[in-house]
Amino acid sequence: MADDEDYEKLAHQQKLKAAVHYTTGQICEEFAEEEEVTYSRQFIAAVTEAAYKQIQSYGRDLELFARHAKRMTIQPDDVKLLVRKTPQLHEYISQLCKDDEEDNGQKKKRGKSTNKGGKKKTSSTLTDTTNIGEDSSESRLFQDS
Repeated sequence: MADDEDYEKLAHQQKLKAAVHYTTGQICEEFAEEEEVTYSRQFIAAVTEAAYKQIQSYGRDLELFARHAKRMTIQPDDVKLLVRKTPQLHEYISQLCKDDEEDNGQKKKRGKSTNKGGKKKTSSTLTDTTNIGEDSSESRLFQDS
């Protein structure tokens, strides 16, 4: 049983890395066309690995921020705290949150918005929250094996 779980965890991690690698390659292709440069496969692999490790670190930090605040939900303020040392990114995230709050305020004034299933619609930006738990798969999603 433990071998099956380890195999599934490894397979899931490889799928995530493949997605990051694909996206990194697409971004490099766009820049290559614009700037008339080429990027080696080794460069793309190195950037992919660095990005993946950074995402792992961000995930752990966000969980710790929420737990420190005695919450089980990661909130926009946790993301703002995470990017506080990068002024441009902090400003961008803050603006996204502000825009989302304004959008949510306007929706509340107009009444509840529902989808076909009758459930309340939620915004897809930073005010959506992610629940974390000590034994949840999400909290271990980006941890090293």
